[in-house]
Amino acid sequence: MSSHVHLVFRSIAEQKPELLIGDFKRFTSKAIVQAIKENLRESRKEFLLNFFLQEGSKTSNVKQYQFWRHDNKPIELWSNHVINQKINYVHQNPVEAGLVFRAEDYRYSSAVDYSDEKGLLEDIVVFKMLGL
Repeated sequence: MSSHVHLVFRSIAEQKPELLIGDFKRFTSKAIVQAIKENLRESRKEFLLNFFLQEGSKTSNVKQYQFWRHDNKPIELWSNHVINQKINYVHQNPVEAGLVFRAEDYRYSSAVDYSDEKGLLEDIVVFKMLGL
């Protein structure tokens, strides 16, 4: 979706999900802001950078740009059924929003990887329910 992101991930190490989410948000916010700065074709560059600066000035623990919101809505996925349910929910979001007819057609979705094709991202692990 254009205004938010859904992730389904698994921690390999014994790290708390909140710390992984924090690391993810720190890394991606820096990378995205840098990409905006360096993209000569980005017509909204000034607007976006000013907006992120303004949002960052509202919070004492942000030094410059505020890209992500501070709150998260993590949901623990405790069974194959729940994992499959959440992945389907994420894939159907752009369809429900009317952006595409099929989930696989949304450019930024892993749904295409689930249809035995290759999406934009590397290292997508397709969840398969076993024992059913």
